Amino acid sequence: MYLSSQFRRLATRRGKNRAIIAVAHTLIVIADHLQKNKNNCDDLGGTYFDRIHSKGLKRYLVKRLQQLGHKVALEPMEAPN
Repeated sequence: MYLSSQFRRLATRRGKNRAIIAVAHTLIVIADHLQKNKNNCDDLGGTYFDRIHSKGLKRYLVKRLQQLGHKVALEPMEAPN
């Protein structure tokens, strides 16, 4: 999941070929780390980048909607029970 979200994020900015190389490099780094430390791999999840960059993502999405001609007002949702 992490690698697929990394690919999608990079492919939109850098292109598919560079994204493939970056993901392959990440796989090599993960394999090396696992081999050296004898650990199991814990997937960060497909929403990892959205979670760590939530403020920037909100700003980007609001800006994109405004560019498309929408008026945007963000309101926090109620906490789930």
